[in-house]
Amino acid sequence: QPQLVESGGGLVQAGGSLRLSCAASRGTFGTTYNMGWFRQAPGQEREFVAAITWSDGDTIYADSVKGRFTISRDNPKDSTLSLQMDSLKTEDTAVYYCAAQILGSLTITESAYDYWGRGTRVTVSS
Repeated sequence: QPQLVESGGGLVQAGGSLRLSCAASRGTFGTTYNMGWFRQAPGQEREFVAAITWSDGDTIYADSVKGRFTISRDNPKDSTLSLQMDSLKTEDTAVYYCAAQILGSLTITESAYDYWGRGTRVTVSS
């Protein structure tokens, strides 16, 4: 079955930018699915960040990142996903996870996503 692999995490100063990528290996998800990013800060629950419909590129964002983060499909044919993160804040520090939802409407609900990557760590220093 397909696997998701995140990359691009690292250490950045507040106000800076990072671009995360997510690639699917061992196959793709067909033609009707959604993909999203979630994050988990130390000692906190995992939370929704952004999601996109693969067919037409509709997006939704968490209020905390709206206007600063941009989710996009790098290559619709091979499920390559990106998250451009600008104007980073210390509170954006977390492990960021890529996820794929095979069926259903675009959603922020974690349990609706069927496949998950192992995460990439983002640390924003003050």
